[in-house]
Amino acid sequence: MSADHPTHAEPPMEGTPLIAPSTTDHPLHESVVDACRSVFDPEIPVNIFDLGLIYTIDIDAENSVKVIMTLTAPGCPVAGEMPGWVADAVLAQPGVKDVDVDLVFEPPWGMEMMSDEARLELGFM
Repeated sequence: MSADHPTHAEPPMEGTPLIAPSTTDHPLHESVVDACRSVFDPEIPVNIFDLGLIYTIDIDAENSVKVIMTLTAPGCPVAGEMPGWVADAVLAQPGVKDVDVDLVFEPPWGMEMMSDEARLELGFM
């Protein structure tokens, strides 16, 4: 290679994050997180929030909640049911007007998305 054609890769493009930020400053945020922590993946004894399956919690001014989540694998046996479990748990929180749960597989879930508590619980720490 000549100096005119460097071999290093181009830096990642700036722009939209892979995971949209959550509305952490909304008064309902903590209760919605607690609701998500009440839902467990049946195959793993850790709640889905600490597993890193909840990507985004977006709460608007009218207290409508949008949850963007994923699964540990697209072929997860409860793929069709888990978004409903999350919606039911969030909707049960006082003050929540309505909830919309979107299931996404981009970016794919990875073990690095787990909280330290989940890693400890599963014996990875």
